[in-house]
Amino acid sequence: MRSNKFFYYIFLIGIFFLMITCTRQDRLDSSEESGVNEKGLPTMIASNVKFSKLTSSYLNAKKASVERYCNKYWSNENNNFSFLVAKDGQIIYERYQGIGNREQDIAITQNTPMHIASVSKVLTATATLLLINQNKIGLDQKVNTILDNFPYPEITVRTLLDHRSGLRNYAYFTEDKGVWDRHKTLNNQDILNLFVEKNIQLESTTDTRFAYCNTNYAVLACIIEKITEMSYPQAMKEMIFNPLGMTDTYVFEYDKHLETAIPSYKASNMRLAYDYLDAVYGDKNIYSTPRDLLKFDMARRAPTFLKKKLRDQIYVGYSNEHKGTKNYGLGMRMVEWETGQKFFFHNGWWHGNTSSYITLMKEGVTIIALSNKFNKNIYAMRKLAPVFGDYPFDFVDEE
Repeated sequence: MRSNKFFYYIFLIGIFFLMITCTRQDRLDSSEESGVNEKGLPTMIASNVKFSKLTSSYLNAKKASVERYCNKYWSNENNNFSFLVAKDGQIIYERYQGIGNREQDIAITQNTPMHIASVSKVLTATATLLLINQNKIGLDQKVNTILDNFPYPEITVRTLLDHRSGLRNYAYFTEDKGVWDRHKTLNNQDILNLFVEKNIQLESTTDTRFAYCNTNYAVLACIIEKITEMSYPQAMKEMIFNPLGMTDTYVFEYDKHLETAIPSYKASNMRLAYDYLDAVYGDKNIYSTPRDLLKFDMARRAPTFLKKKLRDQIYVGYSNEHKGTKNYGLGMRMVEWETGQKFFFHNGWWHGNTSSYITLMKEGVTIIALSNKFNKNIYAMRKLAPVFGDYPFDFVDEE
């Protein structure tokens, strides 16, 4: 009997320590995937993953290939661009060329923030996912339970992130007769108000098809503001920019940055004027640099970025109504080949600003290209992927 009691007590002690261990691990699981600031807001954590130093032979070979490609597409000295290629956070090649502001003769340097257009969506999605990770909102939560008077009962946070909400593009419905006076600057709250006041109908039934739409991310910015109880520019600063040391990154605020932001130009060098849509953010209006976006990309790659189950859902294609290779995850474009290989990226275009953010997950490579002078060659940067991995893009490594 004594022996049985002894083993019984040992069993109870074991269960007790197991419970303590599990509870501690739960705390670790919930806290280590993202940081939390003094206001209780989730924040990104700078990557502390230690990578082996790239060898000089690897650096020289890859740099030579990238430089030949860059010279092929950007040899004209009149081109404006910021460009960076890195592996494991280590810069292989970077180049800054042209004029940021022609009127003030400001040259583009590594510290010149340029409008990243729809690449902003990746950052807006990241802030939203941080809030989901901390259970501030749910991925499949109905938006009308977050935003007052939101008139579309089937739209969820997920269908905003993956562009399956069915919402109409605000740039189009505000052109409809009687909807908006285009002499007045539109903002995010105006968009929410117009949904109700002008009875804006959905373009398609929610979650029946993919339709890339800036309105989705303008609404996500409103959700971020509602949950954080601060403006989107301030929330992005506290949740992402400051924690990662993105000192040259900011959200454009119409009344604050109109005279100081780097302008954009047509290919002919004609400066493009701001219009009534330029105060809307979330879908666009983040200004940044390749070096800052590299910090961001490295933080997203780190195992501390989100719980694994949530993180994995970013890189799944949600629109499979039609057979093809192109798809969209949660704030991320992708190309999926039958071989199983995937290519993750996001491009942007707003006024004369063009941008491309490429993250080769398997190879640990980041490619970032920005320009404030319209040139579609920015999007051709994907053709550098075969330099680093098995990607079926055409690439001619010319001498």
